[in-house]
Amino acid sequence: MDLAVVELSRLQFALTAMYHFLFVPLTLGLSFMLVIMESIYVITEREIWRTITRFWARLFGINFVLGVATGLTMEFEFGMNWSYYSHYVGDIFGAPLAIEGLMAFFLEATFVGLMFFGWDKLSKQLHLLVTFLVALGSNLSALWILIANGWMQNPVGSRFNPDTMRMEVVDFYSVLFNPVAQAKFVHTVSAGYVTASVFVLGISAWYLLRGRYTALAKRSLTVAAAFGLASSLSVVVLGDESGYALTDHQKMKLAAIEAMWHTEKAPAGLTLFGLPSVKDRETRYEIKIPYVLGLISTRSLTGQVQGINELVLHAQERIESGKLAYGALEDLKADRTNAAARATFEANRSNLGYAMLLKRYVADPRNATADQVMQAAWDTVPNVPVTFWLFRLMAGLGFFFIGFFALAFYYATVRRFDVKWFLRAAVIVIPLPWLAAEMGWVLAEYGRQPWAIEGVLPTFLGASSLTVAQVWTTIAAFTLLYSALAFIEVRLMLAAIRKGPESKRGRDLASGIEPTDAGYAPLPAE
Repeated sequence: MDLAVVELSRLQFALTAMYHFLFVPLTLGLSFMLVIMESIYVITEREIWRTITRFWARLFGINFVLGVATGLTMEFEFGMNWSYYSHYVGDIFGAPLAIEGLMAFFLEATFVGLMFFGWDKLSKQLHLLVTFLVALGSNLSALWILIANGWMQNPVGSRFNPDTMRMEVVDFYSVLFNPVAQAKFVHTVSAGYVTASVFVLGISAWYLLRGRYTALAKRSLTVAAAFGLASSLSVVVLGDESGYALTDHQKMKLAAIEAMWHTEKAPAGLTLFGLPSVKDRETRYEIKIPYVLGLISTRSLTGQVQGINELVLHAQERIESGKLAYGALEDLKADRTNAAARATFEANRSNLGYAMLLKRYVADPRNATADQVMQAAWDTVPNVPVTFWLFRLMAGLGFFFIGFFALAFYYATVRRFDVKWFLRAAVIVIPLPWLAAEMGWVLAEYGRQPWAIEGVLPTFLGASSLTVAQVWTTIAAFTLLYSALAFIEVRLMLAAIRKGPESKRGRDLASGIEPTDAGYAPLPAE
């Protein structure tokens, strides 16, 4: 085990995952916005809405292709950089990913071509159905991937088999309806809807500032404002549900997010501001709102939120229990019929993963000293300052988007599309939902360290037997490839935005004029 290889493999996966996640939120949100826009076209039979739908569909297509290209490499990384992880939990983790490919991705990939090339070959209603199926496939992909990721955060429906030395599924229903996975899914897709709404609203504002394609821009801004307001409200509400899920399944992550070093008397207060000190194990200059954390996390006035110090002591107990499971497992390797070893293992099997934390310090966990056990127990604490501030920045942006979309919805309702300061702000705001989404993803993954699988497999044990040079080579290759893809993405997006609708008739409609036999006539207001 070379820890340099482990850290570099983590860096590589983080870079590829975060880069891929630049495309995912826009795909999730823009696909359903296309459904809304095309539904208006089918209902009203106004050709301007067909033009609007086709314009945003072109931007969706560019983003979709790049998202697929960057997502494929991540699946290969599980075998390339994390081979023991794949061996140890592949039977469970691989199932949702396989279903995602067979059900969701194939659905999405099958109908996306019909969506782009079927405008003049399908009826309005049938083309709308195709667009809906593309959106459904995109969101089903997210569901199955987050079921796999949710299992990593809360490994339900599985158990370690001492005969095969691997984790195996015992209840796929529990894996499928994992409360952590469900909370992550609804929160993630809502964040994607916010991202797409900001994207559409920002580009529409850019058009309005320049007086181009104003008919398209006004209608698109109105849809984005309404969809974004509903989505931003749901992000905050469903984020609260994610916090509730942490209380039962990831207590250490919750304590780290709140920099709560000691268990408080229920109900605990929510820290608005503070300066966590890992060295002194305290949070200085705290500003708290009484009772709020307890209400959010436990839905009661009596539920207790455990602090880091108490959770570390609990982890120490689980490590000691895990050492017994590890010793019994070694005895079973030597003699499968050893009834005493089997009984000891069964009594302590749930803590086997905690004993594996000791392998960072000693080859055989049974030989670990008391100091090494305590050190491993403190390893279960993620980086407190990072998780503390990531959460507050992400949550702050979430509340900002509610206000932003509320204002956009007001201006759209009163038909004020000429408020220059707001239009400029809308353009500036475009990168913020991506920033919030990336912070949320880092918080979710970094906040469960040191675990690849919470309580089951430490991250440092999941890596492949590679050399530092090999990992650096792949990091360099991916960096070059992804930099080229980023350049292509930006160039294609900017070119499509500058051009506007593809056809001259579409550009006329988007500009607010409609060709007639007598010349041109302005589009009627809606």
